[in-house]
Amino acid sequence: MKILVTGAAGFIGFHISKKLLEADFEVIGLDNLNDYYDINLKADRLKILKESESFTFYKKNLEDKTSVDQIFQEHHPDRVIHLAAQAGVRYSIDHPDIYIQRNIIGTFNILEACRHNEIEHLVYASSSSVYGLNTSYPFSVQDNVSHPVSLYGATKVSNELMSHSYSYLYGLPTTGIRFFTVYGPWGRPDMAYFLFTKAILASQPIDVYNQGNMERDFTYIDDIVEGVYRILQEVPQPDPNWSGDNSNPATSSAPHRLYNIGSNSPIKLMDYIQEIEINLGIKAKLNMMPMQAGDVKKSHADVSDLIRDFDYTPKWTIKKGVKSFVSWYLNYYKVS
Repeated sequence: MKILVTGAAGFIGFHISKKLLEADFEVIGLDNLNDYYDINLKADRLKILKESESFTFYKKNLEDKTSVDQIFQEHHPDRVIHLAAQAGVRYSIDHPDIYIQRNIIGTFNILEACRHNEIEHLVYASSSSVYGLNTSYPFSVQDNVSHPVSLYGATKVSNELMSHSYSYLYGLPTTGIRFFTVYGPWGRPDMAYFLFTKAILASQPIDVYNQGNMERDFTYIDDIVEGVYRILQEVPQPDPNWSGDNSNPATSSAPHRLYNIGSNSPIKLMDYIQEIEINLGIKAKLNMMPMQAGDVKKSHADVSDLIRDFDYTPKWTIKKGVKSFVSWYLNYYKVS
C-alpha cells in the first residue's frame, strides 16, 4: 500500500513514516522544511527516512495547489496522513496570517487532491487546542468545541469542519485525530519539555507559566504512532445510528470520525519538570510567570472511543517517557 504523509520531516510525521516503512508500506513524504525551528533537526530526521528505498520525498508547500496535485497524480497514493501544519499556540498570536495559509489553504488543497484522486482514507491531525474554554474533564470528542482560545486551535476546528463537509459531499472517508501534548525523542525544540531540558543543562532559568499551576495530558510519541497506525487501516463508514436531532460530533451520517489520542492521565507541570530534573541530575532554576494568552490550565483526554473501536490504550508512563527523551537529547546533542 502507498501512503502519502504530509509533514514527513516533522516530529510526528517522521515517527509515523518510520513506522510505515518498517511495516513495508511505500511512503511519499511531503514537507516544506520551514525554519520555524532548527532545520538541521528536520534534515537529520529525513536522512534516516531516506535510508529506505521505499521512501520518496518532496520539498513543497501545501499552499502550492499545482505541486500538490502533481504529486498525487504521479504517485496515486492509496491513503493519506495529513500532519503538515503551522504548529504552536503562542506563535499564532503574533503570526496569524501564516496559520491561515498553511493550516486552512494547505488543508483545503489536500482535501481537493484526495477528492479528485479517489483516496481510500484521509487521516488528518487535529489538536487538543480545539477544546479551548471547555472545562468539562476529561475532554471528549462529543464535546462542543466552538470556543477555541487561539487562532491555532481555531484553524484545527476549521480543518475538522472542512473534512466533514468533504466526507458528506463527496463520500471521502476522513478521520481526525486530536493529539494531546506529544513528547519524546526527535521532538520539537519549541515545546516546553525541550526548552526546559536545554535551559537546565545551560544553568539558565526556565519560564513556568501560571505559577506552575498547570496540568497536561502528556502523550509519548510511540503511543501516538500506534494509535495513528491502527486508525489508518480502518476506513470509517457512515454511522447508521447518527441523528441530527441529537447529533454526536464524533461520528456522522457521512464517513467521518474524530478521536482523541492522549495518555488519559494528566500530569502536573511541576511533577513533569521534576522528572526532567531527576533524569538530568540537575535542579531547575524556576522563573514563575503569570498565565499566558492563548494557553489553558489543564488538558485531559477521554480515549474511551479509541479503546472501544481499536482495542488500544496509550501505555507509556511519564517516568519511562521522560527518561527516553532525556537519553536521546543527551546523545543527539552530545552532552557529556
